[in-house]
Amino acid sequence: QSSMVLSAAIFLTLIGLIIYLHFVKIDQESLLVIGSLGIQVTSSYASGKESTTFIEMAQVKDVVINEAIHMQKVIYYLCILLQDPEDPQGVSEVVPLFQSSKPRLDCLIEVYKSCQEILEQRKTAPQSS
Repeated sequence: QSSMVLSAAIFLTLIGLIIYLHFVKIDQESLLVIGSLGIQVTSSYASGKESTTFIEMAQVKDVVINEAIHMQKVIYYLCILLQDPEDPQGVSEVVPLFQSSKPRLDCLIEVYKSCQEILEQRKTAPQSS
């Protein structure tokens, strides 16, 4: 009977590991910003599964670096602020990026600067037409 319990424990452990690799463990995160279309966020899991989210550029109010205190440490993360459809000056939602990879602040600043360049081009493009 103890071998049956051991077999069940091993089986449950393997099932738990497969679920962890397929739904939780993110290997890679990427961000694609196209000024005329929107922002695509892709997460690649350890099992090979990919999850993609697309945000239309008309919904994007701004991209910011936010800070939070976690376990007596200050952590920084990149966020997309979504425009409130009822109040153009308001923010309806904050979408955090790179939650699994947690890049350092200097890396976030580089991504932030690139995003801001694209957002600025989008703001000035309709005025020049």
